Amino acid sequence: MSNTDELRRKVAWLESRVDQLESELVHLNHLLVGCGFPKGIDSLKATIQDLLSEMGDSLLPPEDTPPTQTFDPFT
Repeated sequence: MSNTDELRRKVAWLESRVDQLESELVHLNHLLVGCGFPKGIDSLKATIQDLLSEMGDSLLPPEDTPPTQTFDPFT
């Protein structure tokens, strides 16, 4: 497989993944509106930021904490 073919395959995979993630985001936003967050994800983020402010950000992991999951489709 040529380098160009490999890059096209990766681009196609990424475009597909973006479409899937957009669909999931729209669905999540719809669910949140139905659960009482009037602006969906934006309302949820604002609520979480308010809660963390009240708690002094004590629930946040340190900035240098690595993610618990990683995903690299090209390995």
